[in-house]
Amino acid sequence: MAKKIIVTGIGGNVGQGIIRNIRKTNFDIIVIGTNTESFSAGSHLCDSFYKVPYAYDEEYIPKIISIVEQEKIDLIIPSTDYEVYYLSLYKDKIPCKIVVSEKETAAIYLDKYLTFKHLNENNIPFSSSVLPSEYKNEFDEIILKPRKGRGSRGLQINPKSVKGYSDEEYMVQKLHKGVEITTAFYVDKNNNLHGFITLDRILENGTTTHCKVVTQYDSKIRIILEDLIKVSNIRGSANIQSIVNEKGEIKPFEINCRISGTNSIRANFGFEDVNYTIEEWLYDLKPTSPKIINGIATRILMDVIYKGATDFSKLKDNSTKPYIY
Repeated sequence: MAKKIIVTGIGGNVGQGIIRNIRKTNFDIIVIGTNTESFSAGSHLCDSFYKVPYAYDEEYIPKIISIVEQEKIDLIIPSTDYEVYYLSLYKDKIPCKIVVSEKETAAIYLDKYLTFKHLNENNIPFSSSVLPSEYKNEFDEIILKPRKGRGSRGLQINPKSVKGYSDEEYMVQKLHKGVEITTAFYVDKNNNLHGFITLDRILENGTTTHCKVVTQYDSKIRIILEDLIKVSNIRGSANIQSIVNEKGEIKPFEINCRISGTNSIRANFGFEDVNYTIEEWLYDLKPTSPKIINGIATRILMDVIYKGATDFSKLKDNSTKPYIY
């Protein structure tokens, strides 16, 4: 009998990648997509679809519970940081499994300043950060960023002043220069590091456009990840973003406590964290061992075409077949 999974945020590349990776498995799975918009590029990937409020809206959790009960959902895989946090906060009220870390962990990694404080207290490297009211020009160059920002939205590099920016909403972080890398890692239910992969990447508007697998940092990154796991109740897939400076030092500057946007790329290079999630969380199987291979990937823009269609509201799932051009 087919299992049913909710994948949230199907309008974004994270959710769309998760669904494509689910389809790649040999498991019999029905995918129910959710998003805050009625129609998106991810609609054609879903077997059915529901529009939901934003995660911080008081109607979000009741809507999720309603979908779970109506569709008899087996598992929820969230693709956005806010949904990870709110689903972890209310997971005891939702009658299915949910791929989230403990609520305390989700709260820490939702907020970049709390992330810095937590890691700094545990002597784990992370880019030095202060609140705007506390900044005393101690860094040569800075990034002003939202504490709970999504992607690269709201970032300002070397602003003339940080005065007037709220401590509750913003933070000042030391700007490190060098090679930007992103490391996806998977923590199993026994709190063990199952594996990881690192990509050297180029971004546009906060999204990876070109990347290649790199392994020369593995020994240093493994130490960081194992120390991180010891002090955080992370479950499933997560992602740490870092700068490698000219001295070869790794300076993490952000952690996402969820499956990240390169999941569709790294699955082709031997790190199938969506598959590990399905194996462990849905079928109680031991996740398959990663087998990392070298490779390069780039992203291109393609079109989802619905010939003859006249109404967006009728294009919510794969019952209307488009073609990709």
